[in-house]
Amino acid sequence: MFKKLMQCQAGATAIEYGLIAAGIAVAIAVVVFALGTKLNSLFSNINGMLP
Repeated sequence: MFKKLMQCQAGATAIEYGLIAAGIAVAIAVVVFALGTKLNSLFSNINGMLP
């Protein structure tokens, strides 16, 4: 039974895909946060220039 369990790779593959998806989600969140701050600053400057 243990030998059969060690040969099964489906669970490991699912965990690997989950980790990859989590890494991509973190990268997207960091980029959105960084761009959001810069865009907020840009629009604030533009708003300040308008009469």
